[in-house]
Amino acid sequence: MFPGWAHLVDWTSAHAIVPFLGLLHLTGLAGDPREIAEAILISILQVLIIACLFRPLESLMPAERWTDRRLTRVDWQYTLMMLLGIFPMFSYLVLTPISHLFGGDDDGTTTASGIALWIPGLNGHPLLLFLVYYAIYDLVYYWMHRLQHALPWWWALHSMHHSTRQMSCWTNDRGSLVDGFLQSMVLAAVGLFIGVAPTEFAWLMLLGELVQNFSHANVRVRFGPVLDRVLVSPVFHRLHHMRVDPDRPTLHDCNYGQVFAIWDTLFGTALHGEPVRPTGVGDPMVDADNDKGLVGLHWAALRRFWGAVTCRAGWRLGDVAFSEAHRPIPVSELDLHALEGMHASMPSTPAAISITVEPSTEQTRTASA
Repeated sequence: MFPGWAHLVDWTSAHAIVPFLGLLHLTGLAGDPREIAEAILISILQVLIIACLFRPLESLMPAERWTDRRLTRVDWQYTLMMLLGIFPMFSYLVLTPISHLFGGDDDGTTTASGIALWIPGLNGHPLLLFLVYYAIYDLVYYWMHRLQHALPWWWALHSMHHSTRQMSCWTNDRGSLVDGFLQSMVLAAVGLFIGVAPTEFAWLMLLGELVQNFSHANVRVRFGPVLDRVLVSPVFHRLHHMRVDPDRPTLHDCNYGQVFAIWDTLFGTALHGEPVRPTGVGDPMVDADNDKGLVGLHWAALRRFWGAVTCRAGWRLGDVAFSEAHRPIPVSELDLHALEGMHASMPSTPAAISITVEPSTEQTRTASA
């Protein structure tokens, strides 16, 4: 890294991180305090870019115009909590020890296996090696993301991310802590396998997170007919967050890429050319997240998760909604037009509404949203 950055990392480690870890009696527990210092500095850099660049763009060229941004408040609160607290400590206390356990050296800079060993010629081309790392990382993320939507118990957690009706540059980090843990473990395992050092992993995460912060931003930005097929733009990703269309119920099953839209193109999930649509979910039980704070969001996601993971239906692939008992209901059994009508008449503060299952199931489920 640049000498100035290295000096800033050392200073932050010596004057902030080491004293803080000592206060918590965590000194020497795992890894190098400079790693958590760098993770925090990277997070601060990310927050500054979001606040000083992406947020002003939302005012200049909004995809949707809102009379207020009340529903975005919990997202920026959660972003600050994740980036400046939870993720750096998680990296230091969990990811780094795992890296050492599975072959990383004490300084976390090398591993026992990886692409650099399989293809030695890449060692002399660090930028090319980083690009290869990122392409693999992004491909794994694409398939993991598809599983988050297809596996009901994982959707029970991931749906918290999709429930916001005001998707903004702060929405990317809105998500269940359990969901975040699962994602981090999958991506960290891939990083270990392909030989990504902890510092490189932090920069991979920053790149991916910044692109996602921008792709979630409430801006009407496209990259053009060619680049839109290669990179994820805000308009492209906004279609992934659109509410279900009752007349085309699988339309929202699209645009799963994190950075590279090319995966959606290759695997047939790319959707282009649709107008800007309202974001959120059609399921009233999940939509109710919009009326909750930080703690309430996580508690609701955990209740959905427990209801899904403890029943057989929670392990069957497919789109689901959730009953009042937090059990998954196949979307094929729901009257989607009735749900759409509920959203059309929904006030800014959610009210009691119901899910009416199609006559074939002869049931009516009522949920508070």
